[in-house]
Amino acid sequence: MATISLRKGNTRLPPEVNRVLYVRNLPFNISSEEMYDIFGKYGAIRQIRIGTTKDTRGTAYVVYEDIYDAKTAVDHLSGFNVANRYLIVLYYQQAKMSKKVDLKKKEDELTKMQEKYGVSTKDK
Repeated sequence: MATISLRKGNTRLPPEVNRVLYVRNLPFNISSEEMYDIFGKYGAIRQIRIGTTKDTRGTAYVVYEDIYDAKTAVDHLSGFNVANRYLIVLYYQQAKMSKKVDLKKKEDELTKMQEKYGVSTKDK
């Protein structure tokens, strides 16, 4: 497995490690203050974005100033219990996230084309 050349002491980080974390399984009513209390213990935070739409509720992005603080947060908060929910804390990976968006967009385009040309995919 390749490693990033950034070092803090002799620590080498795997390539997926970055400053942006994707958090799932959050309580829907969690506040920004609660998020800062939980994640701020591991280092300076640049930004937290909590999902507010039907599709994004229960998720958030946490951006740390330092990559090592983000790694420490993932190590300590994965499986952390908040309001009887166990957090899933992952490193944000643009390639995986954009594939989900692209797939949805392509499905929508296909549906529009089927409607436009009167094509049905249902068995008769």
